[in-house]
Amino acid sequence: MVPSEPIPTQTVNSLSTDEIDGKKSVTYLVDDRRQNLRLRRTKSVARAEEITKEAEKVRKSQPDKPCHKPRDSLFSWSSEFRDFTGLVNWGFLLLFMGGLRLSLENLLKYGIRIDPIQWIIVLNGGTAEFSIENPSVYLFIYINVHILFTLWVEKLLAKERIRWNQALLLHICNLSLIIMIPVISSWTLKNKFGLVGLTLLCTVYTITFLKLWSYIHVNYWCRLVRSKSQQHRRRAFSVAQPYPPDVDNGKSMNEVVSYPNNLTVHDLYFFMAVPTLCYELNFPRTSRIRKRFLIKRVIEVLVGMQVVLGLFQQWIIPSVKNSLETFSKMEPVPATERLLKLAIPNHLLWLIWFYLCFHSYFNMLGEVLKFADRDFYGDWWNATNIDVFWRSWNMPIHRWAVRHLYMPLIERGYGKTVGSVSVFLLSAFFHEYLVSVPLRMFNLWAFSGMMLQIPLSAVSHFVEKKAGPRLGNVLVWMSLILGQPLCIMMYYHDYVITHFGKDLMEQFSKMR
Repeated sequence: MVPSEPIPTQTVNSLSTDEIDGKKSVTYLVDDRRQNLRLRRTKSVARAEEITKEAEKVRKSQPDKPCHKPRDSLFSWSSEFRDFTGLVNWGFLLLFMGGLRLSLENLLKYGIRIDPIQWIIVLNGGTAEFSIENPSVYLFIYINVHILFTLWVEKLLAKERIRWNQALLLHICNLSLIIMIPVISSWTLKNKFGLVGLTLLCTVYTITFLKLWSYIHVNYWCRLVRSKSQQHRRRAFSVAQPYPPDVDNGKSMNEVVSYPNNLTVHDLYFFMAVPTLCYELNFPRTSRIRKRFLIKRVIEVLVGMQVVLGLFQQWIIPSVKNSLETFSKMEPVPATERLLKLAIPNHLLWLIWFYLCFHSYFNMLGEVLKFADRDFYGDWWNATNIDVFWRSWNMPIHRWAVRHLYMPLIERGYGKTVGSVSVFLLSAFFHEYLVSVPLRMFNLWAFSGMMLQIPLSAVSHFVEKKAGPRLGNVLVWMSLILGQPLCIMMYYHDYVITHFGKDLMEQFSKMR
C-alpha cells in the first residue's frame, strides 16, 4: 500500500512508474534522515499463482492437446521420486547370481573343503582330541582372579581401609596384567595354543578389561557423590528413574541398589555376563523371557556359526592361499584381481558375522538375563561419513568410549580433537591386539588401518559436503568392502612367511 498522507520527517525525492501485466505500478523513493526506505507496490504470491494457473488453463484450452508440464527425470537429484524397490530387487538378484557362479566355480576347482574336525584341531592347538591340559582352559578360569581382585579392592575403598591413590595403583597393575597375560602366554606356550582358541581368549580378556574399567569408574563416581552428602550415605546416587511401560523394574524404592550395597559377587558377575560394557547399579530389566523370541535367536546362532565356519573353509582360505604368491611378487594388476575376488566372500562373511553377533547372540544373551537395553547397533548402513559409521555400528563400544574416555577427557579441559584421537588410539591398539597376539607377530597393519580412519573421516566429510550424502555413503561402503580383504591378505601373507618360511610359498606355487 502507498501512504495517502505525507509522512512526517520524510521527503519524497522522486517517483517512477512501471508497467506490470498491462497495469501501472507506482514506486516512491523515500528519504529518511535515519534510514532510506524503498516502498514498491508488487504482486502478491497469491496473485502470481493465479496468473500461472490462468496461463496454464489458457495453454490447455488450445486445440494442440498439450501433454507436457514441468517435470524432473526420476534419477535427478531434484526429483521427489524415491521408490527404487525394483532396482533393489534387481541388484539383489544380480548379486545372488554372481555369488552362485562363484560358488559353483569354487566347488568345481576345490571340491568340498568343509571339515568340522579341522576347526576342532585349530581350536584345540593342533590335535583333534580335546585335552584338559590345554592352556586356554586354565586361562579362561584364571580370569576370575582379576575379577574378584577388583571387587576386593572396591570393598576396601568403600570401608575406607585404603586410600584412592593406593587403590588406583592396584587397579592399574590388575588391568595391565589382564592385557599382558595372553601376550606372555602366547609367546611362552607357542605350540599349545590354537589360533581360534587364542583369538577367543584375547577377546574375553579384552572385554573383561573394558568392563572392569567401567566398574571401577562408576564406583569412583558413587564415592564422590557419597562424600558430598555424608548424612544421606545409603541413598547417595540412588535416584528414582521412571521405567518404560514394557520394562518391569520389579523393585520398590526400598529395594533399589545403592552404593556400596552393589559391591557383591552376584552384582559384579551379572554385569560381566550382560551384553554391555558400561556398568550401572540398577540395569533396566524386562518382566519376562519371551520363549519364542529366544528360540529364534538360539537357532540363528547355531546355524549361523556353521555357515560362517563352512564359508570360511570353502571360500576364504583357498582365495587367500592363491593370493600369497601374487602379493609376494608385488604384481599390481593380478594383486588387484585377487583383492576383488576375495572382497565379495569376505564382505558376505562380515555381514553374516555382524548379524550373528550383534543381533542374534546379544539378543539371546539379553533375553536370558532379562536385560532390557537392546540398543546394540544403529543404522550404520545409512552412514554418510566414516564418523557416523563408527558411532553407530558397534554401540556397546561407542557408548563405553564416550562415557569412560571421551567425556572424562573433555571434563578435564582437553579439546574434542584430543578426545577423538584418544578414542581412535585405544581402538587401534585393541584391533592390533586381537590380531597380532593370536598370530604371534606385530606388523601394525590393523593399528595403521584404524589410525587411517582419521584422515579418511576428513575425506568422507568433504565428499559428503561437496557431492552429497549419497556419495558419502558410497565411500563408506567402499572402505568396508575393500579395506578388510586387503588387511586379511597382508596379515595372512606375513603369517605364512614368518611361521612357515618361503618353502611353503613354493609349495603353493606348485599346487597352482
